[in-house]
Amino acid sequence: MEDRIQREPATPAVRERVQDSFGRQGLMSHHGARLAHIGPGRVHIVLPARPEVTQQHGYVHAGATSAIADSAGGYAALTLFDEESEVLTVEYKINLLAPAAGDHLEAIGSVLRSGRTLTVCQMEVYGVLADGPRKLVANGQQTLIRVDSIAG
Repeated sequence: MEDRIQREPATPAVRERVQDSFGRQGLMSHHGARLAHIGPGRVHIVLPARPEVTQQHGYVHAGATSAIADSAGGYAALTLFDEESEVLTVEYKINLLAPAAGDHLEAIGSVLRSGRTLTVCQMEVYGVLADGPRKLVANGQQTLIRVDSIAG
């Protein structure tokens, strides 16, 4: 039952809001990342492994790994906010558990607690091979702040 809840889709309005915001992120576009799932309090971002995001040993760079984790958590928080609110990261801690290898990485951001001002999210990043195996390569936690919408 938990897997069904974790894969529950967000409302069309929330999905559109997250997709629009994600589309304005130059870094995610530059890295070639895409949204794979938008649900209430849960977002998945996929990053294809390509030479432009690797480090000198051929693994996906920790900066790219951290960036998709941070964005996944931020957008997970945004799914629970009202339309007049935006989200900014206050801080995050990430543990790099294994070399980030695979055909792509999948970052999963999950809200642990959504408050009036601060929200805490869990972040997980998996290295995924085309034939199916997944390996946890990073995990972390972040704190985000709810701010008034700056779109005008």
